[in-house]
Amino acid sequence: MGDLIRLLRKGLPAEAVLTDPDVTASYATDMAGFCAAGNPAVVVLPRTVEEVRHVMRTATELRVPVVPQGARTGLSGAANATEGCMVLSLVKMDRIIEIDPVERIAVVEPGVVNAVLSRAVAEHGLYYPPDPSSWEQCTIGGNIGTGSGGLCCVKYGVTAEYVLGLEVVLADGRLLTTGRRTAKGVAGYDLTRLFVGSEGSLGVVVRAVLALKPAPPQQLALAAEFPSTATACEAVRRIMARGHAPCLLELMDRTTVRAVNALGKMGLPESTEALLLAAFDTPRAQADLAAVGELCTEAGATEVVPADSAAESELLLKARRMSLPALEALRPATMIDDVCVPRGRLAEMLDGTAAIAERHGLTIGVCAHAGDGNTHPVVCFDPADPEEARRAKKSFEEIMALGLELGGTITGEHGVGLLKREWLAREAGPVSMEMQRGIKGVFDPLGLLNPGKVL
Repeated sequence: MGDLIRLLRKGLPAEAVLTDPDVTASYATDMAGFCAAGNPAVVVLPRTVEEVRHVMRTATELRVPVVPQGARTGLSGAANATEGCMVLSLVKMDRIIEIDPVERIAVVEPGVVNAVLSRAVAEHGLYYPPDPSSWEQCTIGGNIGTGSGGLCCVKYGVTAEYVLGLEVVLADGRLLTTGRRTAKGVAGYDLTRLFVGSEGSLGVVVRAVLALKPAPPQQLALAAEFPSTATACEAVRRIMARGHAPCLLELMDRTTVRAVNALGKMGLPESTEALLLAAFDTPRAQADLAAVGELCTEAGATEVVPADSAAESELLLKARRMSLPALEALRPATMIDDVCVPRGRLAEMLDGTAAIAERHGLTIGVCAHAGDGNTHPVVCFDPADPEEARRAKKSFEEIMALGLELGGTITGEHGVGLLKREWLAREAGPVSMEMQRGIKGVFDPLGLLNPGKVL
């Protein structure tokens, strides 16, 4: 420990090396439940690329494991500390280095908050689409690490589609540059995509070149009430089959709607079994909404209410973004699943989740990026009750198994981390796991980066 602190302080300011146990303990976990965490030996907060390189050279010299962290808003335990590790927090590296309206790119450090970047590029008439629900807190580095998505993915895609190039500090302190700044480029293996979603297990991202879009018109939204999740999912199927391109297509089940009303007094219709939110950001948004409204009615919607203004539309988005904290308020703890299935099997996923909740006597609310088939069942429980906690964990596992049975994946955007590590092997299979472990060995032969995560 003494050697570690001494060597770190040779290349870092004293205030960037935290050793107080009460302080370091506050960096031990992200927002995931049921994930083990150890006590960090030290927390470092570098501000420059060279300081990150010094940290990794020191870690390699002393064989100290390193857990990279952003804002710790993740939901899979990927940022949880391991016992005696060095936590490498990148939140102080928060500069927007460049915004280029001609090339339509932004160059940023990993600690830049998603919403801060979005507002900065908007001043140039540009748009950074990936928008996780935690966009006011989560960082770009964390978004890259988990391959995160968001509400607008149905039209604009996920983080991986916007990362053009990276600067990455490797486990031994070398600096790797990947990708490009140009609109096109296919030179060599796509190492940039390899790092997106790697959860800090292959290297530490210290700079990113991000693609931007022209700012779209202000979006307009509608809310459609349905008597069942099956009819709501039928509406989703019809909307996508007819070729519509909503910028948002979100679903909230009855449990979620009631929770949002209880927390935020939003006035959402509590009689509905499923509430579908659709939005368009096209020049003919009102006509697009009218067409989608008709499809919702044909599918069985009991009421379709288009927003009269952009302000009303924003309120609907606020209600959707409130889903997770609203469900968290129902019980002392939650486990948040992230199962993505083919759109055509979305109803089976939701109805199956409801059956699991009933079988285990638990409250499980579901909010979903319905246009992507990406569901977020939220298991609400009391961890102080061992039996209820056991049922919560069991239900979580059954939901993941159901997703795989329906041809889906165990995670659409939250990542694997600790929470789903055992399930990755079930989904990927032995050959894929062998190749992935081989890649890990090339980039991190000593196994120092985020050990025990993902693989």
